[in-house]
Amino acid sequence: MNKKIGFIGSGHMAEAIIGGIVQSGFARPEDVLASNRTMPKLMDVRENYGIQIAENNIDVAHSCEIVFLSVTPDKYPTVIDEIKDAIREDAIIILIAAGEGLAENEERFERKLKVVKAMPNTPVLIGEGMTSISFNEFVTEQEKEEVQALFESFGKVECIDEKLMDTASAVAGSSPAFIYMYIEALADAAVLYGMPRETAYTLAAQTVYGASKMVLETGTHPAQLKDEVCSPGGSTIQSVARLEESGFRSAIINAVKANVEKLSKND
Repeated sequence: MNKKIGFIGSGHMAEAIIGGIVQSGFARPEDVLASNRTMPKLMDVRENYGIQIAENNIDVAHSCEIVFLSVTPDKYPTVIDEIKDAIREDAIIILIAAGEGLAENEERFERKLKVVKAMPNTPVLIGEGMTSISFNEFVTEQEKEEVQALFESFGKVECIDEKLMDTASAVAGSSPAFIYMYIEALADAAVLYGMPRETAYTLAAQTVYGASKMVLETGTHPAQLKDEVCSPGGSTIQSVARLEESGFRSAIINAVKANVEKLSKND
């Protein structure tokens, strides 16, 4: 991509995206410009990925054709008010804060701009991210393809209706935390029976990774894949029954429900 990509805010998600686009070769480090509220964090990102850094947010807004607003939701009104006159007319603004919608942020800029809502997750850093995106009416078809290609450089992308974005945030954006808890719990159980912890983490994490690839690459329904592991009267179906008794599915559904309800209150 020949466009300059800017990041206003260089927190965990911004750094993950920067790492994803640089390590994939989608963008050269010299074509990525970032600002941040605190200089030590910004210096760390530059040292890790060789990108350019800006003294302030306005420099990023003025210099870049694609601008990620990667600050927390409570900072959006202040940051947009600061940069709205510096943003280029042809710029594409990418919102990555949970609960921040297209229409409300268009209004904050007080002019017609190309705005994209994106919900990536932290595995973008290793090229295995999952991002949901929505566009406002001013983004052209060619620009949609460019934005999609950007996110595809470090994972998979789904274009969805914006009304589903809170659900996407819960299912893909927040759920890595659930999965890390699951991996940790599997490893704890193995340690309980004498397995070294590092070995337990490797077994648990690789199994989750492999099972996920089975779903994605075979297109087989997860229920069928589960059935194929469960022999009649075997140990796996006994474990599955115990998970059902413990409300495993309900716990996951309720976790997503709590997430969506929290985001809906913020809308």
